[in-house]
Amino acid sequence: MQTTNRWAIAIAGVFMQIALGAVYAWSVFRDPLIRQFHWTISEVTLTFTIAIFVLGVASFFGGLWLNRSGPRIVALTGGVLYGLGVFLASFSADKLWWLYLSYGVIGGFGLGFGYIVPVAVLVKWFPDKRGLLTGIAVGGFGAGALVTAPVATRLILSVGVLSTFAYLGIAYLVVTVVAALFLVNPPPNYRPAGWTPSALQTSQRSARDYKLGEALATWQWWVLWLLLFLNTSAGISIISQESPLFRTLAAVSVTAAAGMVGIASMGNAFGRVFWAWVSDLATRRMTFLMMFLIQAVLFWIYPGIHSAAVLLTVTFTILLCYGGGFGTMPAFTADYFGARNVGPIYGLMLTAWGFASVFGPLLIAHMRQSTGQYSGALRIIAIVMLVSIVLPFIVRPPKSA
Repeated sequence: MQTTNRWAIAIAGVFMQIALGAVYAWSVFRDPLIRQFHWTISEVTLTFTIAIFVLGVASFFGGLWLNRSGPRIVALTGGVLYGLGVFLASFSADKLWWLYLSYGVIGGFGLGFGYIVPVAVLVKWFPDKRGLLTGIAVGGFGAGALVTAPVATRLILSVGVLSTFAYLGIAYLVVTVVAALFLVNPPPNYRPAGWTPSALQTSQRSARDYKLGEALATWQWWVLWLLLFLNTSAGISIISQESPLFRTLAAVSVTAAAGMVGIASMGNAFGRVFWAWVSDLATRRMTFLMMFLIQAVLFWIYPGIHSAAVLLTVTFTILLCYGGGFGTMPAFTADYFGARNVGPIYGLMLTAWGFASVFGPLLIAHMRQSTGQYSGALRIIAIVMLVSIVLPFIVRPPKSA
């Protein structure tokens, strides 16, 4: 299957990301697994942490691989591993290590290989809409929980949590493999017909394409890594405990909490498009500054909210900013280091996502387990967000030699 229609490629990338983004619905599996197998909150949360950590590592290797072998084989491998990992999780009865290996490690490698491909491909196909289109692509990842959370909840109630893994694994496999067949690179030096970069676009972009080693030799790459790590740590702490947070603070039912997870996930998806669009207008740096300030306020007030509607609105806004980091950073990376090698350069940067998946979820899970409440962790994150506003002020494009 071969197409040179860049919009068809974009649509395929979005569908692939929706299937991969179902990982964000993990919180609906937490309590059923705890009840059935008597595991702790931290033990179950670690599954999600492993998956996201492995995703960050695998994205780097996927980026290197697609530079050598092309995007389709990497995307196909990612889809197969992801679907297989989730399916194999259905054999995790009383075997926590197997859940970690299947959903966490195998599924995580699939997530990483699959995630980096649409991002790297669409940056090249859409130089005229770099921020917006990469935002739309990863917006699909943020929307994954919107579909999966209510479906998985109903399946768990009807067939049990382990059988739900089997059904979902098969569905993910089909969707990702079909989408992967469309993902190809444009011709060398591709430029859309009739498009010439504006003076503003030219001033914000690197005059050359950096290789991975050259990018790592700049301090700017490390600041971008830290920006992504900090923004991700904040949002992913909420995502990992979303359903329990709603039930604890707003006293809603399991079914209602699952619906709230789905609605809040729209913020994750919409934020990837919205903030990417804003970054095209207000610069990537100012976009991160705004997101950090918003989150500092919302995390500070979060523990005192007990209205379901207000809690949902605040969570939606936090996930709007969380998604904004992923929507903005691919274009940020391509602006500073060029689009040709964005696969390995941004792929390695996604290790920030992996490390954030350890810091954020385990912090909030540990403090909830030890203190019986969420307020301490949420206030710590608010302070971290406030301090983080320094980074957008100092980062500047690298000077080409």
